[in-house]
Amino acid sequence: MRAGAVALLSAACTALLAAGAPASATAARTAVVGTAARTAVAGVPLPYRMADTGGGDQLITARAPGTGATTGTVSWWQRHHGRWRRAGSAPARFGSGGLAEGRTRVQGTSTTPTGLYGLPFGFGTGPAPAGTVLPYRRIGADSWWCQDNASASYNRWVRPLPPDCAARESERLADYPEQYARALVIAFNYRQPVRGRGAGIFLHVNGEGATAGCVSVPAGAMARILAWVRPAARPHIAIGTADGPTALTRY
Repeated sequence: MRAGAVALLSAACTALLAAGAPASATAARTAVVGTAARTAVAGVPLPYRMADTGGGDQLITARAPGTGATTGTVSWWQRHHGRWRRAGSAPARFGSGGLAEGRTRVQGTSTTPTGLYGLPFGFGTGPAPAGTVLPYRRIGADSWWCQDNASASYNRWVRPLPPDCAARESERLADYPEQYARALVIAFNYRQPVRGRGAGIFLHVNGEGATAGCVSVPAGAMARILAWVRPAARPHIAIGTADGPTALTRY
C-alpha cells in the first residue's frame, strides 16, 4: 500500500468523524492509518529505505532481528534504470556474540560489525564460480589473514606470514576449508585500520553454527553472490538490525 492509499484511508476516516461517528472512530482511524503506513513501508524495497547504499548499482544487505541474534537474512539487490530489485536471498548467520556497532566494536568479542562496507576481493580454497569477474585469490598453504595488532600488515591478506605478524594472533586461511571454500572480504576496518577494532571480517560459507564475527550463508548462495558481483557496479554490503540504533536503514 503506497502513500496515496494511506491518504485515502485517512480521508475516509475523517469523513466518518465529520458525519457524527462516535469518538471511538478516532482510535479506529489511528489504528487503520498506522497499519496502512506500516504496510506501505514494508512494501518498499529495502535499499530505498536506507540512508546510504554506497552509490553503486549492487548492494548486499545482511539483516538480523536484533543485536543479540545469530541468524538473519542476506539479500542481494541490483539497481537497473534507477530501480532496485532483489536478485536473491538466503538465510544468514552472524557472530556468536551477536552484532555490534562497527564504529565502536572491540576485537575478540565475536560480534558482527554493523555498517556499510565495500567488497574489495574474493578468495577461497576452491576455484571462483563460473562468471566471476571480481578479483579472486586462491588460498594456499601459506595464505594468512594477519590479525596481530602490532603488525604493519594488520587486517590484511598476507602470503607468507611476515615476521612481525604472530601466527597465534592470525588466521591461517587453509585451516577452514569448509567456511573459506569461497568468500568475500568485507572492508570493515580495512582502509585505515584502527588497532583493536577487529580484523578478518568476511562473507563466507556456513560452518557448523554461528561465526566468530563474519556473515555466513549456504554454499550455493555464496557461489551465486560471487558470480553476480561486478566491480564496475561499486558493490557494498550493509549489515544491521531490523530496528533500533543499529538498524540497517540507518547506514
